[in-house]
Amino acid sequence: MNEKDKSKKILKILNTIYPTAPIPLNHTSKFTLLMSVLLSAQCTDLNVNNVTKDIYPKYNKPEHFIKLGRKKIEKLINRIGIFRVKAKSIYLMSKQLLDKHGGKVPKTFEELEKLPGVGHKTASVVMSQGFGIPAFAVDTHIHRLAQRWGLTNGKNVIQTEKDLKRIFPEKTWNKLHLQIIYYGREFCRARECYGLTCKICTTCYPKRKNPFKIIKA
Repeated sequence: MNEKDKSKKILKILNTIYPTAPIPLNHTSKFTLLMSVLLSAQCTDLNVNNVTKDIYPKYNKPEHFIKLGRKKIEKLINRIGIFRVKAKSIYLMSKQLLDKHGGKVPKTFEELEKLPGVGHKTASVVMSQGFGIPAFAVDTHIHRLAQRWGLTNGKNVIQTEKDLKRIFPEKTWNKLHLQIIYYGREFCRARECYGLTCKICTTCYPKRKNPFKIIKA
């Protein structure tokens, strides 16, 4: 099966199962979306939402976190992994947003990736989910699925992102990123499917007999 046929079949399956793909991180603005994505590194979306539901009603602007300071931010997010590192990033990010962007979240990859704690994946999520600009945020989970489905042989998320952008139409990227995440959580888990049982794996590779080995990002 060539890439074009494979991409059409994958899109058909995902669009059938997930006709809509809601943003999993609760937020009230582009700034709180940026903050939630930053907090979600090495942490589940559910845990982030459970923590931020008590934060965002009161603290939801860069100036709020500057006034709080790092130690108080740590107390607010201490149920989240590596919270001290993230508290520092939130404080410095908030300061830079106020100093250089008038408190607004910038609308370009270049400016977003200059913010403390913000890498390319975080910037991609904000661009797609916050501004509606086509982007394909690839994390280790999407990297794993793309390998299983034969969409990339890249050894890192950078190559996987390039391959997915080449294979799928740009207009599908923002929704597709979320659809793949939802599908992976529900049907193609790392330690359950192994490339052998879910509908996409069996559609792409009906003759596959042995567990597929992932090249870790």
